Amino acid sequence: MSETYLIVGLGNPGREYRETRHNVGFMLLDRLAVKLDLRFTRLQSKALVADGWYQERKILLAKPQTFMNLSGQAVQGLVRFYKLPLDHLLVAHDHLDLPLGVLRLRPDGGAGGQRGMESILARLGTDDFPRLRLGIGRPPGQMDPAAYVLQEFSAAEQAVLSEMLNRAAEAVLTWVTDGLEAAMNRFNGSAV
Repeated sequence: MSETYLIVGLGNPGREYRETRHNVGFMLLDRLAVKLDLRFTRLQSKALVADGWYQERKILLAKPQTFMNLSGQAVQGLVRFYKLPLDHLLVAHDHLDLPLGVLRLRPDGGAGGQRGMESILARLGTDDFPRLRLGIGRPPGQMDPAAYVLQEFSAAEQAVLSEMLNRAAEAVLTWVTDGLEAAMNRFNGSAV
């Protein structure tokens, strides 16, 4: 029996949100889909899903279509449907408290104010599953964080964003093949 790994990227559906800071989870899944030659072809458990194989392991990429604050509905449905152990679930999301370009893999933990993660924690009833935080930096000045996460990245930030997404894709694939600790040791910390 093959092992199945579910990678969930958080974001908001809709063209108007596609390039926003809050959607770096979706951007990562798009990067992974290109790398693995996968297509998001079906809606399952309120998520757009792409699936395929990587080094003899089944890979599921899922982009919840419920809007960020209800992401737990999709994640709970997929975990139950595939009967996945939670150490085979990885949730990737934006994180305000990390500078742009910084990755932080963790085996568990709280939501850190991220509403999509709050929804997932509530639905799964535990914080005991891996997550990948993608640094987007703090809002400038007195800007409301809720407004900041719905802004697009500036032209000056695009190169750092692209490099972060490349490194994050490698981190996810390392997690699948070599485990969380190996991925944490190799990818946690400052941007390249």
